[in-house]
Amino acid sequence: MRVFSHTCSNTEIMCALGCAHMIVGIDTDSDYPPEIVEPLPKLGRDLDLAAEQVKKFKPDLVLTSLTVPGHERIVDALRADGLPILVCDPLSLDDVYANIIEIAEAVGVLSRGRALVSEMQAQMPRVERTQRPRVLVEWWPKPVIAAAQQSWVTDLIELAGGENPWKDTAAKSIPLEDSAVVDAAPDAIVMSWCGVKVQNYRADVVIRRPGHNTIPAVRNQQVHAISEEFLGRPGPRLVEGYRALRDIISKL
Repeated sequence: MRVFSHTCSNTEIMCALGCAHMIVGIDTDSDYPPEIVEPLPKLGRDLDLAAEQVKKFKPDLVLTSLTVPGHERIVDALRADGLPILVCDPLSLDDVYANIIEIAEAVGVLSRGRALVSEMQAQMPRVERTQRPRVLVEWWPKPVIAAAQQSWVTDLIELAGGENPWKDTAAKSIPLEDSAVVDAAPDAIVMSWCGVKVQNYRADVVIRRPGHNTIPAVRNQQVHAISEEFLGRPGPRLVEGYRALRDIISKL
């Protein structure tokens, strides 16, 4: 089977399913596992994919997603070319699991998909706590864009023993004024800035915001970095994001 994979999460799911040999092309942002993706043909970054060129790979299936604003244009272009596509648009962690199984079934390895989901679930047990620290996960620093109710990150925070202050806001993410963050008084702030290498995350950007010196997270030096590849990609490596969140929350 010939599969073109658009978006990091779909590529990582295919590799975790043992189906890397089926992948004939990817987007440039798909960077893991490096030994597998480096030799593969690439058609541009996920939001700038040269969709009109995908058909030259003669794929039996194109994996794509709506996880990032702007992906709609790529999906529409792929559909316009009449390509066979599977579109993932997970909101919750359960949706992520369902997408893994859907992809596994589409490429003929359903049992592997079920096994992968079971393995992920086993590695992310729910932490029970009487008091749950409030954890803000930032997708972007200016303006602050935070994960909200319709995000697998909210589920990960919950599993790891915390609470997302915006867990009741019916959106995938929400832009926040500095005053809204101050009012929410998070116990920890996690930088997981999309499209930015983790080594370039800067806690001082968070700390110097107006009023942030009053926030428990800042007062208690609980501003942390977790790479977006572990929280922002709805695939197998969310386990690493969960572990990092659990480690942070366990110290609060």
